Amino acid sequence: IVCLSMEGGAAASTPAALPYYVAFSQLLGLTLVAMTGAWLGLYRGGIAWESDLQFNAHPLCMVIGLVFLQGDALLVYRVFRNEAKRTTKVLHGLLHVFALVIALVGLVAVFDYHRKKGYTDLYSLHSWCGILVFVLYLVQWLAGFSFFLFPGAPFSLRSRYRPQHIFFGATIFLLSVGTALLGLKEALLFNLGDKYSAFEPEGVLANVLGLLLACFGGAVLYILTRADWKRPSQAEEQALSMDFKTLTEGDSPGSQ
Repeated sequence: IVCLSMEGGAAASTPAALPYYVAFSQLLGLTLVAMTGAWLGLYRGGIAWESDLQFNAHPLCMVIGLVFLQGDALLVYRVFRNEAKRTTKVLHGLLHVFALVIALVGLVAVFDYHRKKGYTDLYSLHSWCGILVFVLYLVQWLAGFSFFLFPGAPFSLRSRYRPQHIFFGATIFLLSVGTALLGLKEALLFNLGDKYSAFEPEGVLANVLGLLLACFGGAVLYILTRADWKRPSQAEEQALSMDFKTLTEGDSPGSQ
C-alpha cells in the first residue's frame, strides 16, 4: 500500500506483516499490564498509598512505565513511518517522559514503604539492577533530548550519536524486562516461600506473568531488529542529507 505523506509526496509502503506484529505486541503488553493488576488485586490485596499496600504500586508502575510504555516508545519509529520526523521525535520523547514519571512513582512507593517498615534498601540484585536501569534510562532520555530535540545540536554530532542511542535504547529495554523478572521471582519467594513449589495458584499466575514479560520484550525487539521494517528516510531528510554532505565529512541522517 502506497499512501501520501504529510508533505504531499508519495510515502513508502508499509510492510505487509508489520501491522500484525505491532498489534500482537500491543495485545501482549496490555495483557501484561492487566494481569499484573489482577495478580496484585487477587493475591496481594490491591493498591493503597497510605497503608501496607503501598508497596504494590511499585510492580504495577514499573511494568507500565519501564516495560510497556518504554516498549511502545521504541516502536514509534516503526508505527509512524510517513509522518513528519519532528512529530515522531516528540511523540517518542513524550512516551519516554511518561514512562520515567510512572517509574519514579514506583521508586518512591518502594523506598517510602521500606522507610515506614524499617526495611533495608538496596541489598538485592533486583534493587541494584533497578537503580541501574532507572539511572541509565534517565541519562538516555537527557542525551536523546540534547541531541535530537534541542535545536542547537550540530547535525554531525546527531549522526555520530544515533547508533549509540539506538543500541542503548534496546539494551535498557532488555535490562528493564530482566529486572522485572528478577523482582517477580523475588516477590514470589518472599510471599510464598516453600509453597511456591506446590503449584499455588498465585505462583502459577505469576509464572504466566513472567512469560508475558519475556514474550512482550521479545516481540518488541524482533520488530526493532527487522532491517526492512525501519522507518524510511523522508524527502526532507534526504534533502537535508545532501545539504550537509559537504559540511559533515559525508555524514547523513540514517533512519531509526
